Amino acid sequence: MARKKEYNEDEVVEKAMRLFWKNGYENTSMQMLEKEMGINKFSIYSSFGSKHGLFFECLKSYKKKVNSIFEQFKNSNKGIEDIKEFFYNSVRICNEEGNEKGCLLTNTYNEFADKEDEPINGQINSFMDNLKELFIEKLKMNSDKDEETVLKQANYLLIAKHGLAAASRVNSSKEIEDFIEMTFKGL
Repeated sequence: MARKKEYNEDEVVEKAMRLFWKNGYENTSMQMLEKEMGINKFSIYSSFGSKHGLFFECLKSYKKKVNSIFEQFKNSNKGIEDIKEFFYNSVRICNEEGNEKGCLLTNTYNEFADKEDEPINGQINSFMDNLKELFIEKLKMNSDKDEETVLKQANYLLIAKHGLAAASRVNSSKEIEDFIEMTFKGL
């Protein structure tokens, strides 16, 4: 007969997510995970199969965590103003108590960029493709620009969002605000 789990999977995934968010995948050891999650390696392997499996669950959990700002962005209809608000909201979520700075998905995108890891890269690429499509949709709302210009602006905004995520880990609130304001000054 299988033993009953003495922990809540959602709670231990949340703890692991914060550790990966802070340290990255490679710099998070199994010993660190055991200590943070309060469970042993056997339980981690039993529930998630591997460190990689646990990380994959953490990415899914993170996407749920930030889903509200994406839904708000997706459902809004003010064009470029919506994108700007999304930039501000994405920084605010990192300032919520208990959250780490930066964006776990952007951090993962940077860490896994040169790795052939289809499950992780699939999650990240799907997220980035969806974000770019939303940028394109919002840019078209109040623009008479041609398709090529809109695509260039969407690419620019995607890279600006990556930069914002990295900067939010180390820069001051004023510097972040100035970055966002300058990003949207010329659009």
